[in-house]
Amino acid sequence: MRTTVRLDPEVHAAAEQLRRERNIGLGEAVNELARAGLAREHEVRPIQFRQRTASVGLRLEVTNIAETLELLDHYDAEDER
Repeated sequence: MRTTVRLDPEVHAAAEQLRRERNIGLGEAVNELARAGLAREHEVRPIQFRQRTASVGLRLEVTNIAETLELLDHYDAEDER
């Protein structure tokens, strides 16, 4: 099927590079790039979570949420001074 499309410069450059590397036509190179992109959509990649911590010079017991929030508000108020 023939269709006219406008390629962004980086897409055209990638297709041209693939065309030269494999000695294929531009249309075939664009099709291969499109197929590769479609295949990547279906890959399932686990999201890696990494907990980051930082010392704030304060140890909290968080079993009493109200007390903890009050303590944090107190430190916030000191920082604003």
